[in-house]
Amino acid sequence: MNPELESQFIKELEAHQNIIHKVCKAYTNNQDDHNDLFQEITIQLWKAYDKFRGESKFTTWMYRVALNTAISLYRRSKRKIGTEELFPNSKELKFEEYDDTTERQLEELYKAIHQLSDIEKALVLLYLEDKSYKEISICLGITEVNARVKMNRTKVKLKELLNP
Repeated sequence: MNPELESQFIKELEAHQNIIHKVCKAYTNNQDDHNDLFQEITIQLWKAYDKFRGESKFTTWMYRVALNTAISLYRRSKRKIGTEELFPNSKELKFEEYDDTTERQLEELYKAIHQLSDIEKALVLLYLEDKSYKEISICLGITEVNARVKMNRTKVKLKELLNP
């Protein structure tokens, strides 16, 4: 394991861990599942980190891995995720507990998001992060035009869910 690569990964992860928390919030219903999914996404990010070529922003790549992990795990059977110690000899990663109080105003939005399909959830999360349609299309592996069309349909669906 390359210590420089590990240090660089930890720095990026600490700087952008809220992305993972947002994905976890959208795909889980309780804190235990949230923590399990956070850990699994972190493991998948680390396993794939040496393949990150920098062709897109780190955060765009991070979203793609996080969303793919969440969708594949929670689409199958919403099973419990096994644990694995990622950096046994490192005390560098400073995990911040997710503070749910800052998102209480968004509770109704998250309730509506939970009713969306997996791809619609991903679209909304990326859109709320002010990602461009080009970045959204890269994260989801669809065309930019398809991302725009799906986002417009998802906005209509969300409005209907929030204002019955």
